[in-house]
Amino acid sequence: MFKSQFSTGCLRLSAISIFALAMTTSHTALAAGTRAGTPIDNTATASFDGPDGRVELPSNTVSITVDELLDVTVDSSDPGDVATSPDADDEVLTYLVTNTGNGSEAFTLTADTARPGDDFDTALVQIVLDTNGNGVYDPGEDEIYVAGVNDPVLEPDANITVFIINNIPADAEDGQRAEVSLTAEAVTGTGAPGTVFDGQGDGGGDAVVGTTGADDDDSGFFIIQAASIALVKEATVLDPFGGTSAVPGSIITYSLIATVTGSGTLENVIISDPIPANTIYQTETITLEGASLTDADTADDAGAFDGTAISVDLGDVPGGQTRTITFQVEIDDEVTP
Repeated sequence: MFKSQFSTGCLRLSAISIFALAMTTSHTALAAGTRAGTPIDNTATASFDGPDGRVELPSNTVSITVDELLDVTVDSSDPGDVATSPDADDEVLTYLVTNTGNGSEAFTLTADTARPGDDFDTALVQIVLDTNGNGVYDPGEDEIYVAGVNDPVLEPDANITVFIINNIPADAEDGQRAEVSLTAEAVTGTGAPGTVFDGQGDGGGDAVVGTTGADDDDSGFFIIQAASIALVKEATVLDPFGGTSAVPGSIITYSLIATVTGSGTLENVIISDPIPANTIYQTETITLEGASLTDADTADDAGAFDGTAISVDLGDVPGGQTRTITFQVEIDDEVTP
């Protein structure tokens, strides 16, 4: 509701009432609302019938400058927990900082790696700004953040990707999680919604703290996926007489049992075994999970024999899986001098 006063033929409108009216009108198309610093001008008119005809008298013009609303959101950009391993360096968590206010604003960034309730704490290396805007951490190209020096300045509704670079402690264990949060705060100020910073708004008006308190935070998570491998070797003997004696001419079948444990994946696992002295490798006897492999070192299969040792390329093996390899040698039936 607003007041009007008629004095000496002029209509004066209360600036306070006009401001209240502006606060209750519908939002514009911008998510952040009307741009800070925008002037809102209004002039009323009084008209009446005078002795010489219809008379119109304008009021004084009331001009209000839209104040800056200080609001920001922080969101983790990672789709879920980021897998890592003990003693890993320069591991990355990704966040999106968005200026949800209506004015250009700078934001101070803070990382917290010592969150309560998680399993371990990472060591903060640095906060990095996504300089080229591709959403991917590019070491040496993206800009290292220094508080108070290169605080990101965002236009209304604009955002920036921020990376937190971490080192993982060596004693972190498989399945453990670490929480790392990023906080963004408006440089102009923070506080309870409605807090006013007189004359400090973008465009010359006041700055008013919005519903976020002019600060926000969100967390990303690391999860340790530490896989390890256990390799067990077994041997069975078949002698020329159908027994199990290790005599010249006996065939030894070696079994190599590789078991990967943990929640991660071991990459590029290769199992190799030299042919023992006083034995002769039996060609084309390599098997993987009971399937025959060739001796040729080609891309056709995973097996190979180089004249002194067999090898099998297992590729990437997830935790909880076992691979079994077999091959055969014959005990040399020639007398060694």
